[in-house]
Amino acid sequence: PLTALFWIIVILVIAMIARAAAHRMISRITLRMAESTMSERVRERSRTVFDGSPVLLNQRRAQRARTMGSVLRSIASIVIMGMAFFSILGQLGLNLAPVLASATVIGMAVGFGAQNIVKDFLAGLFMLLEDQFGVGDVIDVGSAKGTVEAVTLRVTRMRDVNGVVWYVPNGEIKHVGNESQNWGRAVLDVPVDIHEDVEKVKEILQKTADEMAAAGEWQDLILEDPSVWGVQALTGDALIVRVVLKTAPGRQADVSRELRERVKKSFDEAGITVATAGG
Repeated sequence: PLTALFWIIVILVIAMIARAAAHRMISRITLRMAESTMSERVRERSRTVFDGSPVLLNQRRAQRARTMGSVLRSIASIVIMGMAFFSILGQLGLNLAPVLASATVIGMAVGFGAQNIVKDFLAGLFMLLEDQFGVGDVIDVGSAKGTVEAVTLRVTRMRDVNGVVWYVPNGEIKHVGNESQNWGRAVLDVPVDIHEDVEKVKEILQKTADEMAAAGEWQDLILEDPSVWGVQALTGDALIVRVVLKTAPGRQADVSRELRERVKKSFDEAGITVATAGG
């Protein structure tokens, strides 16, 4: 009995030390993920693009790292303490075969009953590993579209343009459209009277877009020279002329709104009539 008690104490001490070491190592790795260094050029760019601070850029990485750290620590604890538990049972002289068989049956029953939860967790794990989206991203998952406020292993919380908060189980997300990764594109279709001079309209649109791209408050959000693609469609008494601008991620709507206002002023000065598409 004293020998068994000694080994039980040794097993518990080793398990606690191994668990603490594993948690410390996982925390250190995930902390490095959250605080990963950026080049000075990228850091300065992020300060401009994200309203003067790289906080949003880092928030996405930090939450991803925290979530992954929590999962890894839980898995490490279960594995280490589980091994210690069965080792202690062995020291007590218990037959482990029936225990393992019962644990297997119970595990299968629980897994079958909670298969939707398991599916949500696995989907959330892969989404985090692949960095499909993060906090601050504007995404479209089919059933809802909005800005991501939180990402956990089970659900994704997002808020739409009307302020409605959506909780979407990760296992129900079949496809994701992300408007905030790397760069975006503002596409503006301008309807004008079908009798207007197309070349004149294109020239005004190009000039207006170029002036906006050179403006101090917009030049950091517009990543490339604007491009007028030309007549996109003929609709009723209107022709549709398309102009596109490559933008910083998630800023397409801001750029489009500003460009619409500038185009309206330019057309008023030039006497060009804005038509009603389909009209």
